Amino acid sequence: MSDSDKYPAESGRRRFVKGVVGGATLAGVGALGTTTINAATNASGAGGGSTQAYSIENIAGPAPRGMPQIPIEIDDEGYIKGVWPEVQTVEQNGVEVQLARMQLGGTTYSSEWFQYCGVESYEGLSPTYESDNYFLSGSAPPYSWQQEEKSEGDRFNISDFEDYETWGNGIGQAGIGKPASGTWRSEDTEDIIPVQMIRSKRIEEAAQNNQWLQASTSQGVIAWLNKCTHFCCVPGYKTTGSSATFGGADAVYCQCHQSVYDPFSIVQTLFVARPRPE
Repeated sequence: MSDSDKYPAESGRRRFVKGVVGGATLAGVGALGTTTINAATNASGAGGGSTQAYSIENIAGPAPRGMPQIPIEIDDEGYIKGVWPEVQTVEQNGVEVQLARMQLGGTTYSSEWFQYCGVESYEGLSPTYESDNYFLSGSAPPYSWQQEEKSEGDRFNISDFEDYETWGNGIGQAGIGKPASGTWRSEDTEDIIPVQMIRSKRIEEAAQNNQWLQASTSQGVIAWLNKCTHFCCVPGYKTTGSSATFGGADAVYCQCHQSVYDPFSIVQTLFVARPRPE
């Protein structure tokens, strides 16, 4: 990512939702924050092309942009699930294709947000794949609390995060958020869609005055597709002590090439989503 894609360090700006970043070759950001997006035709397949998504911000390392946020909702029993957009049939290049797309929090939320790193070919990303969309615990969670309390395939409940204002595991600052890692829309599939979530007071506070966060988070819980946008590794929040060396003790750190993401800074990114194979 070029320096022009980020706010100047000296500005001190740390808003939760910033302007469009991460697509310097596709967008020009003016002095007033207005954005012009060049027209782009979609490649063969479903979806793809110029796509805007809300992401947790990439703040260091070679990753070209943030990892896309997954809007969540909490059911009447307290279980946490990812929101999957409504399935629509649209015409692209003279061909009718199915896309998952909906209006949420004043923006267009689409399955195209997740069409990168090969995920676009995963069965779970098919708009009509049948899933209840709950986040499920994985086979080898990195957190001791999750290892002790969850088995593979268990759903996450908001009660699992009751100590989110004090939780710590000896990495970075305690009490800024309690994490969990898992899978989404991956039941009975060969390809696992990895997700990570955090419950944090910071997210609760930010959502009070932000339309998007009000619609996409709940009770301080935020989630994202956990695929580094550099070389598609699976990063972690407070999963390795070495993250502090690269400024990621209180952030999401990718061990492959030291990319760092801030889960408390939600930005709009612009990128070219890959088409989903038909």
